[in-house]
Amino acid sequence: MKLLNVLIVSLVLATSQSFAQGPSVTSWMQNTTGITGRHYVNGNPTPIIDVAAANIQSVQYSTNWVYVSTNGIPAYITGPFPGNPSIATAQNAIFKFPLVPAQNTGTPTNTTGGNIGVFINGVALFDYRDGVSWSNNNQAEAGGPIMGPPGDGVWNRDAIPAERMGFDCSKGHPAMGNYHHHQNPSAFNLDLVVISTVCDIYAADALYVINSTEHSPLIGYAYDGFPIYGAYGFANADGTGGVVRIKSGYQLRNMTTRTVYANGTDVTDGPAVSATYPLGHYREDYEFVAHPGMEEYLDEHNGRNCVTPEYPNGTYAYFCTVDANHNSAYPYAVGPTFYGTKVAARVTSITEAVTTYTPNAVVDIQLEDVNVNTYPNPVQDVLAVQVNTVNRSNVQVDLLSADGKLISSTVLYQGSTIAHFDTRTLYNGTYFVRVGSGKNSVAKKVVVSH
Repeated sequence: MKLLNVLIVSLVLATSQSFAQGPSVTSWMQNTTGITGRHYVNGNPTPIIDVAAANIQSVQYSTNWVYVSTNGIPAYITGPFPGNPSIATAQNAIFKFPLVPAQNTGTPTNTTGGNIGVFINGVALFDYRDGVSWSNNNQAEAGGPIMGPPGDGVWNRDAIPAERMGFDCSKGHPAMGNYHHHQNPSAFNLDLVVISTVCDIYAADALYVINSTEHSPLIGYAYDGFPIYGAYGFANADGTGGVVRIKSGYQLRNMTTRTVYANGTDVTDGPAVSATYPLGHYREDYEFVAHPGMEEYLDEHNGRNCVTPEYPNGTYAYFCTVDANHNSAYPYAVGPTFYGTKVAARVTSITEAVTTYTPNAVVDIQLEDVNVNTYPNPVQDVLAVQVNTVNRSNVQVDLLSADGKLISSTVLYQGSTIAHFDTRTLYNGTYFVRVGSGKNSVAKKVVVSH
């Protein structure tokens, strides 16, 4: 009996430790090298270095909870936001997530305005909405930060098409300083069809690069504690079938007037479908369609139960959906309802005993398994060097002459995928870019041609 008790205690401790050291603790991108945020201002393509620390400042956990402290500032350059003079500012936030999330078996909880999740670099995730809805009495849209009192809240504007011109290159923008993404955090200029030219002037990047050849990385956690992945995953929920684009189960409705919801509910009228208010302008323009037997399609929460690299035994997971052109596809990340019980929250302090998680070591990106791209090539003025994965540590990037002499060095920062070299002063000719150091390095040939 004594031996049995010891075994039971050992099993409990081991189980507790496995939860404590699981992905919801270890996946956060902790800033251990003093990286600070950077931002562009309108009209100046040279970034300004900020004082606020980027990415995650600390991760602590108890028996049931993990606490993530962050300023909400990414390592990639933010801004400018056309028509919005605001900049990303430090949030000094603590987010409390459950270590063991649970399915909500009752009425699903709607997502709300403001934070509904946090990306692994500490940046906030918002849902589809921007706070604006149609006002039938006024026959106009109303609400949000600049459009006065709220509208009816019946036909709710989708921020992705409505505010596209106000997003920076990384597809984000601030709400009173709280920088956030409503959608897949991959830069506009890396989409297969580019729908915003903001990256042409203000070169930046984002949390990760969409890679259609591998399962997308774990990029965040929703407020119900379940993980969020990028745009690609395993075709079958059991991890087989190769890698495919994971698809939204929502589609645009076939309609010309806005008088009823997809389920037939008669509601206050919205504007007729038109060039000013096209299909997709409002959330209620979509309907959910189940796809039995097609496991790459997601459920009404934009997730599925499946195997992922971080959860080989399976988990419920959300995906940041995109279309075939890699443009964001509704409902974008999480929503319009949570799959799990929404228990996470922003708290002002930690009121229980916790253990601080310290990564065992900074693991260098394994460059032999990563595509390194240089562009434009040939280059005239500015050369971009980009990796197609989540970069979890600072990586040195060198520019070398054809005979191997070091010309310039820079750093590809943790939580960023791109570095730049100014090539305006270089002579025409062949050069090499070296990413990484020692045996763990990749070299790429580039040509300078003014």
